[in-house]
Amino acid sequence: MPTISKKGQLMPQSPIRKLVPYAEQAEKMGKSIYYLNIGQPDIKTPKIALQAVKDSTIDVLAYSRSEGSETYRQKIASYYLNHDIQIHHDDIIVTTGGSEALLFAFGSIMDVDDEIIIPEPFYANYNGFSTASGVKVVPVISKIEDNFALPPIEAFEKLITPKTKAILICNPGNPTGYLYSKEEIEKLAEIVKKHDLFLIADEVYREFAYDGNTHYSIMQEAGLEEHAIMIDSVSKRYSMCGARIGCLVSKNKTVIATALKFAQARLSPPTLAQIASEAALETPQSYFDAVIEEYVDRRNTLISELQKIDGVKVAKPKGAFYCIAELPVKNSDDFAQWLLEHFSIDNETVMVAPAGGFYSSPGVGLNQIRIAYVLNKESLIKAVTILREALKVYED
Repeated sequence: MPTISKKGQLMPQSPIRKLVPYAEQAEKMGKSIYYLNIGQPDIKTPKIALQAVKDSTIDVLAYSRSEGSETYRQKIASYYLNHDIQIHHDDIIVTTGGSEALLFAFGSIMDVDDEIIIPEPFYANYNGFSTASGVKVVPVISKIEDNFALPPIEAFEKLITPKTKAILICNPGNPTGYLYSKEEIEKLAEIVKKHDLFLIADEVYREFAYDGNTHYSIMQEAGLEEHAIMIDSVSKRYSMCGARIGCLVSKNKTVIATALKFAQARLSPPTLAQIASEAALETPQSYFDAVIEEYVDRRNTLISELQKIDGVKVAKPKGAFYCIAELPVKNSDDFAQWLLEHFSIDNETVMVAPAGGFYSSPGVGLNQIRIAYVLNKESLIKAVTILREALKVYED
């Protein structure tokens, strides 16, 4: 029998999606499930975006330009200007989701066996993107006790080698909800300039900053023009995960020219989804104000309920819509599967994401879970109640 690639064998499973078969089986058995495992918002997509597709008069659904339509990129640039980010539309390549933007970035700046430093826990697919690109993730651990703040710069410097090409952050963070301060971004800027590295920032949750905090983009930091690569997406901002539209942004002309070659190889991003995404840029601020208010309310409810459970430790998110909770269990993978297979209250159970998959350091985060608070308050309270009762009877 022909063999598959070593790369394919090493490709990690998604900690978010690998429990889906157990959830499907639970539903077949008549159980209702509170899905806390995946960042699929229940917030309605702006009507203006959906209507733009309905109103389209396209006769031939043709390719767009490989870098995305010029009108869309011009409007994205205007959107950034409203966030004090000075970007020209030629600094933008529209991608099939933020995932493709990350793959283009990795392919443009790193060769096989190069290294990228990432504060962990981090978005689980960074492991997958790195494996697909033949790149080695070098983790620097942030701690729940510090609310997952940026590790000391000394910790980064110790990890830099001749093969280090970049530092990658997610701001606000998935899975932690941590929002990096301007001072933390300045520290990262200093180290990438000192060691001539790239700084990649996944900023897809930009709008979701809470408690009066303000998001500070790496694209606002002076002197990073040749170092900064920003990743963005419409998925969470407009609750348009299925549109699969993102972008790669950089003022480094060589990075953009190189990424464009990858974009040309896959031809073009989806045309109808660009139409929807362009229209979404006209979404009024009142939409975001209401969404932020809702998420803050959900976050406060979730954290308050989790803190009532003996033995549970939880970090308070400053942004995004995730939190990491540490449970009094040895292995959250086993616990999450057990919840779906063997536990329910009134025929209801909970699906969570084991947090071990959000680390690349072996054995770290095994007793943690990521919770996405993308359900309404009443559902969150019920879900945490189920979690609390399950922990009382669960045996490792």
